[in-house]
Amino acid sequence: MSVPELSAEQRGEQILDVFDTAFGELLAADPAAFRVKFRKMAASAFAFYRGTACLFYHDLEHIPDGSYLDERTGKVWIHGDLHAENFGTYMDSQGRLIFNVNDFDEAYVGPFTWDLKRFAASVALIGYTKALSDEQITDLVRTYAGAYRERIHALATGAKAGDISELPPFTLDTAKGPLLGALRSARSLTRFGLLDSMTEIRDFERRFSSGGGAIELDAATRYKVLAAFDGYLETLPESSLSRPDSYRVKDVVGRRGIGIGSAGLPSYNILLEGNSDALENDVVIYLKQAQTPAVSRHITDPAARAYFQHEGHRTVISQRALQAHADPWLGWTELDGSGQLVAEVSPYAVDLDWSDIDEVDEIAAVIADLGRATATMHAAADDESGHSELVPFSTERAIDAAIAADEEGFGDILVEFAHAYGARARQDHQIFVDLFRNGRIPGL
Repeated sequence: MSVPELSAEQRGEQILDVFDTAFGELLAADPAAFRVKFRKMAASAFAFYRGTACLFYHDLEHIPDGSYLDERTGKVWIHGDLHAENFGTYMDSQGRLIFNVNDFDEAYVGPFTWDLKRFAASVALIGYTKALSDEQITDLVRTYAGAYRERIHALATGAKAGDISELPPFTLDTAKGPLLGALRSARSLTRFGLLDSMTEIRDFERRFSSGGGAIELDAATRYKVLAAFDGYLETLPESSLSRPDSYRVKDVVGRRGIGIGSAGLPSYNILLEGNSDALENDVVIYLKQAQTPAVSRHITDPAARAYFQHEGHRTVISQRALQAHADPWLGWTELDGSGQLVAEVSPYAVDLDWSDIDEVDEIAAVIADLGRATATMHAAADDESGHSELVPFSTERAIDAAIAADEEGFGDILVEFAHAYGARARQDHQIFVDLFRNGRIPGL
C-alpha cells in the first residue's frame, strides 16, 4: 500500500474537505448532534475509524487496487463499512437467533476486496489497543484471510455450489465462544423489556413514554409520518403481511440520531399493534432518513446509480441481498422527498463486545468466525439473490477463481494494508482531535 506523504497540516485540510463533502449538509442542520458524534470519535482511533468510512474510501480511491479485481469481482454486493464491531445478533424471519454482519447503512455494489481491507485495518486497530505485537496482528489478519478463503471455496465448489444452507449460520446450536455468548445474551432479552424501556400503559393502551430522547410531534408532522408509513407497507413482501391488524399504529414520536453513524439524521419511532391484542406483543419500528453511502462517491457505475429509487430503497435492497432471511419488517418509504429506511427496533440485538476478548487464541477464533461470516455474506448476494440485474453471476465462484489465481498473495495484500492503514488511522485520529479541540471544524 502506498499512501501519499502529507504533513499533518496538509492531512488536516484533506480531512476537513472530506468531512465537508460527507457531513456538511447534516452538520449545518444539526451541529449539536455532530458535537456528540465527534466527541465519541475522539475517544479512540478505532472510534474515529468507525465514523470515517468517507475518509477511508477517499484514500482507497488513490491507492492502486488491481489485485483480484476484474469485471465481476469489482462489482459485487458489499457491506461498505465492514469493521470488527459491525457484527452482532438478530432474529431472522424464521424466528432463529443469528449472529452475523449487521448495520447495512453503507451497503452498495463494489470491489469485494474493499470490505476485506476495511475489516483488516480494523483488526490492526483493535490489536493495537490490546497491545498486540505487529507479528500477532499479522497472524490475526492472515487468520481472517484464510477463513474467508476457505469458506468462499467451500461455497463455490461444494456439492450444491453456492447454496449457503449447506453451511449453517452461527446460531445457538453452532456458535462458540464470544459469538455464542452474544446469542445467549440476546436470548435472555424480551420484547416486554424493550417495550418497558420505551413505553407505558395509559388508559388501557400502550403509548410511548415522554423523555428519553422522544420528541412529541405536531399534527402536520405526524400526518406526514403516517402517510410515509402507508407507503412503507407497499414495500413489504407478502410473507410479512400475514395479519393486517399488526399494522395498526398506536403512537408516533420523533427522535434525533446522535450515534457515530446516524448524527443529524431525523428519525421516528412508530408503535404498532403486533400479532395479537396482548399489549406485550406490540412492536416498535423506526423510520430513519437513509444516508448516501460513502463508497458510492467512489463508484462510477451508472447501472448501480440508476438501479435505486433513493437511499432508503438502496439500503433495504442491499440488506435483503446480503442477509439471508432478513428482518420481516424491513422496508422503505419517502418523507419530505428523502428516502427512508424502515425496520424493527429489535429486542434481540446484541453487538459483539470486544472489551473482554483479550487472549490471542480467543481473538483468533473470533476473527476466523468473522471471516467465515464475511464470505457467507458475499456469497448470499449474487445471481440467486433476486437482484441479478446488478450482479448477474455467482459471486462466490467469481471470487474463488480470482483468489485461486494468486493464493499466496491474498493474505499478503491484506496484511500490508492492515498495518499501513492502521498506522494512518492512528495518525489521523490525533490530527482530528487537534482540529476538533482547537475549533477548526467549520460549523461547530
